Amino acid sequence: MTFKVKGKAYQGRTTNLSRGGLCADLADSIEVGSEIEVDLQLVFDDDSQSEPLRVPGRVAWCTTVDEAFQVGISFRPMDTERANYLMIFLRFLDDGVRPKIEKRAKTVDERFG
Repeated sequence: MTFKVKGKAYQGRTTNLSRGGLCADLADSIEVGSEIEVDLQLVFDDDSQSEPLRVPGRVAWCTTVDEAFQVGISFRPMDTERANYLMIFLRFLDDGVRPKIEKRAKTVDERFG
């Protein structure tokens, strides 16, 4: 993911993403309150990437973690199209991490009591 703040780009890795914002690990700190643009990309199993989804945000917090930084970003209001794409991203991520539970076939007794 890429953050853009006042013309400067920061590379980071998302650790938590929701429709309201995200948490990310960065090498550099970003000033709390900064208005930013976030380019989100999905990385698929074959290492290919989706087109970036650019969403507006604001830095809610920034803290030191080990020798790097963790930032919390709250998303700003966005148009319907971007909000819909964000929901598609979230559904993809949710489906990718949710364990698949195999359903066993019901026995005759379970079906007919």
